Amino acid sequence: MEIRYWVISPYDYTHKEIWEKVWQFDLENQIISVGWRELGDISAYDEAQLKEACMREYGNTKQFNQLKNFYHNIKVGDIIIARRGLKSIAAIGTVTQTAYYERNKNIHIIGETNYYPNHIGVSWHESPRDKQFDRIVFGRLTLYEISESTYRELLEGRLDTEDEPEVQSDTEFVLEKYLEDFIVANFDAIFHKKLSLYKDPEADAIAQQYVTEVGKIDILAQEAKTGNFVVIELKKGRESDVVVGQILRYMGWVQENLCKDNQTVSGLIICKDVDPKLEYALKMVKNVDLKLYRVKFELVDKPIS
Repeated sequence: MEIRYWVISPYDYTHKEIWEKVWQFDLENQIISVGWRELGDISAYDEAQLKEACMREYGNTKQFNQLKNFYHNIKVGDIIIARRGLKSIAAIGTVTQTAYYERNKNIHIIGETNYYPNHIGVSWHESPRDKQFDRIVFGRLTLYEISESTYRELLEGRLDTEDEPEVQSDTEFVLEKYLEDFIVANFDAIFHKKLSLYKDPEADAIAQQYVTEVGKIDILAQEAKTGNFVVIELKKGRESDVVVGQILRYMGWVQENLCKDNQTVSGLIICKDVDPKLEYALKMVKNVDLKLYRVKFELVDKPIS
């Protein structure tokens, strides 16, 4: 049987005190739970019924894939990573019982308006527990799947910060390795305070190399006046088709998971030189801009007095 690896948040970490109470209950009772209580008992729903229920209750199917995974794809023997916010592993466990519905299981902990009625049985391992990282390593979704290699990297604390390896071909391109840090450190001066770095409420950290379930966004920002999101990607020698596809993928994720009310999302690609292929691609994409950067480094003699 192939083991699959799942990340689940026991509760909304912006409410840290409640999160800790819920998590201690999960540990003691060898379970992990998710909400979406408005849907009622969905334990016997097939995928079509589940999608219909999401549309009926929420007017969209944003939660469908997570609930489908919870009730149809997580199997006994799979591995669960309970995340504390976006920067910490609370614990890791092995699934012992597939998903079931029990309305009142944790209602005394969370209350009538916030209870989590959908549960999975988990045997929580003694180690690792409370493993903290110095940066964001988890996405925001309540539940999502990761690869075995990502799971191993989490355990070993060696998560890469880039999606693709870089081929450093000349002196200026080597400097691109540090360009992202430079932009973040000088963000207000570069963007004249028209943009601000997005800070995720779960991690209280700026969104550089922002982890999502579809990859890492180089820099995630918001327009100062409107609050609209801006996904910023550095080309870093990648093929034009790759970087365009990547930024559109990230923009779609932000639209689906972060935008509220009337917020929109646009994109900004930063590169060193004009790339005709990239320009042609962006002619057909109205909400992605392109900017070039210039690096100048020189030594000058200091007059000897």
